[in-house]
Amino acid sequence: MMHVEGFDAAWSVIIKGGPVMWPLLICSLLSVTITIERLLFWWRQRMSARREELLDMLLQRTECGEFDQAIQIACRYPFAATRILAAGLKHHAYGLEGSLEVAAGDEIARMKYGLTALDTVITLAPLLGILGTVMGIIHSFRILEAVEIQDPSAVISGLAEALITTAVGLIIAMVTLVPYNVLVSKIQREARRLEQIIAQFEVAYKKGLEYADNHRLRKPEGAH
Repeated sequence: MMHVEGFDAAWSVIIKGGPVMWPLLICSLLSVTITIERLLFWWRQRMSARREELLDMLLQRTECGEFDQAIQIACRYPFAATRILAAGLKHHAYGLEGSLEVAAGDEIARMKYGLTALDTVITLAPLLGILGTVMGIIHSFRILEAVEIQDPSAVISGLAEALITTAVGLIIAMVTLVPYNVLVSKIQREARRLEQIIAQFEVAYKKGLEYADNHRLRKPEGAH
């Protein structure tokens, strides 16, 4: 019974708010959907098992010049950092830094997915609310002029209903702003972390090249 009454109350607000309530409803659904999807995305990122241990193993293999083994580790446990490092190792002969930069850009783009839509909702929802209010006020004064009501208080209820869209638009914008800022902050922290990992990897890669060269130079002596 309470669910039915709640639905009726929500439906009544939508009807009273006028046609602008429908795009506001779409904005709210879009905001909720993207927020939930992004939370699940970051939850999956955190659930990557043995994350630090895998990175340590990958860096150790790279430092020893065992590039193929490092690629296998990265492909077996794919997440943002390992995908970037694996891309660098796979294409290191054609340019390590360029490959790492492209792969890092792809990962950052995956992290930023949906943020443009949330930013649009934050900006658009209050504007739609104001538009709905203006339309409602114009409609109320047209009714007042057509009916020639002597007492202006007769349209006060109509003006109050016109303000519904402004309130709804502001609520949608404020509710969307919180997860948007959280996601932006999370992406900035992860980007700095990836930069540190890439810097460590580049050092390990140079050591791996030196190790591989030294190993090839010693091999003929041992065979002789």
